[in-house]
Amino acid sequence: MNVENLFAEISNLPNIPKVVQELIESFKKEDVNSEELASKIAMDQVLSAKVLRMANSAHFGVSRTIASTNDAVVLLGFNALRTLVLASGLTGAFKAPEGFNIEDFWKISFRTGAVSKWLAKNVKADPETAFTCGMLHNVGSVLLHLGASEQALSIDKAVELGADRVELEMSQIGVSYPQVGEELALRWKFPEEISKAIGEQTDPLSSDEFSVLAGILHVAKYLVECNRNGLSEEETIADFPSEVARATGLEPSQLFDALGETADLGAEFDQILH
Repeated sequence: MNVENLFAEISNLPNIPKVVQELIESFKKEDVNSEELASKIAMDQVLSAKVLRMANSAHFGVSRTIASTNDAVVLLGFNALRTLVLASGLTGAFKAPEGFNIEDFWKISFRTGAVSKWLAKNVKADPETAFTCGMLHNVGSVLLHLGASEQALSIDKAVELGADRVELEMSQIGVSYPQVGEELALRWKFPEEISKAIGEQTDPLSSDEFSVLAGILHVAKYLVECNRNGLSEEETIADFPSEVARATGLEPSQLFDALGETADLGAEFDQILH
């Protein structure tokens, strides 16, 4: 099976709200009309309800109730609102395939997005774009479960026992989750830098033209996995992907001093799922 065959097997491809598409297109623009975007968000009742629930959570510590998306822009700032809309809009685009733990999937995605954003602030990369890459890094797995469910479930079990996911996907299905995620990002007409980062996340150093975002994603995934497995700082440092980090512009020793900051990044988005 190739990517085209897989997509042909999926009857209902995920669609994202138009406002999410516009937000991603706005990353590189300096003259964004935040009031206009807030009005568009308000027109999507489901999306705006999720965003306002998040905006009023204790995490943001706002002293008064945020009653509208315009209030959210004023009290949180446009970048914070944009992050909330991205997280809310993307989670709403995917339905859980049979046998797939969609809640756990998004919790990992939230944390990978948040750690990617944290890392991006240390290099010359746009934090919001890095967050989006992290949120989307594993969407290919959802599509593999939709288009090749039996093989995907079998691979999940093997990975739990220590097998390499990409190797198994290539040998048993013919495509891997980074390839599928890259293709979905292209079909959604996301910027090329996002699709490239998703496609090259597992081995960014092998690319002819190194992607800083792919490097960020690779390091973020490693840190999130270490945190999820409860590894100590010593254990995290032992297998840290230092070569990728340095190619990305990250100094490992400086990251090691701040590892504790990554422990709970992204957890605030979990309430979007309920």
